[in-house]
Amino acid sequence: MAPDPERPPGLRIRDAVALGLLHGPAELLPISSSGHVALVPWLLDWPYVALDDELRKSFEVALHAGTAAALLLAMRDDVRDAARLIDRRGAGFLTASALVPGIAGLIAERAIERRLGTPASVAGGLIAGSLAMAVADVRGARTRTHTNAGPADGFALGLAQACALIPGVSRNGATLTAARARGFAPFDAHLLSQRTALPVILGATALKGLRLARRGLPPDAAGGFAAGVAASALSTLACVRVLRAVRGDRSLAPFAAYRIALAAIVLRRARRARSHESTPSVS
Repeated sequence: MAPDPERPPGLRIRDAVALGLLHGPAELLPISSSGHVALVPWLLDWPYVALDDELRKSFEVALHAGTAAALLLAMRDDVRDAARLIDRRGAGFLTASALVPGIAGLIAERAIERRLGTPASVAGGLIAGSLAMAVADVRGARTRTHTNAGPADGFALGLAQACALIPGVSRNGATLTAARARGFAPFDAHLLSQRTALPVILGATALKGLRLARRGLPPDAAGGFAAGVAASALSTLACVRVLRAVRGDRSLAPFAAYRIALAAIVLRRARRARSHESTPSVS
């Protein structure tokens, strides 16, 4: 049977697997996993970009769920030790870091998705995040440890995670930037970024899951979702060593430079596309 030209394209298994494999390392590094999932198909002209907006957003959250499950498995000992040592101050930190992005997501997520999902806006998020990372990287002495992180620090990292609702900003990059700006040593900043990630990822997954349950998943998309989640989980497990490698006194400058280079490629491609569209055809 010939494909129906009026029917929007479905989620191809190979696209889902490729994006899942990309999502693991992109989530572990401060380069914006959501930005890469949006930009790579656009740069390579995949049919993925023509999917229904809600379906694409639900798929991206499914990739986050695969990554979160893999992180829980790979770092279960770290999570258990952190839970045992948590005190009132630490509980205040985690509560503030999750509450701020939760409220922001409920209020502004829909508007952000509608207005800031274009390649050019994602490139803007990459650039803005890079500049913030560069400023935090050259800040003065950073000697605070993760053990004295309190509610005010949680609010700062929560605000950073709220800013990461903007595609391209990067949750990991934003929280690392906020933690370093608050005076935490690089190693401790990574620990705090890691600890604030799972509650927000799981909360976003639950919210999107409820919306998807009400809307229903197209029958031909189930296989792609499953393949993408599996690929995301496997790539995350394979790349956990990367996360451990970037801990310590590592500069954020290489990541900022990469993000700006990617943004430049995207903006150049978008400018050429606009120029082509505005050029009248000769009959």
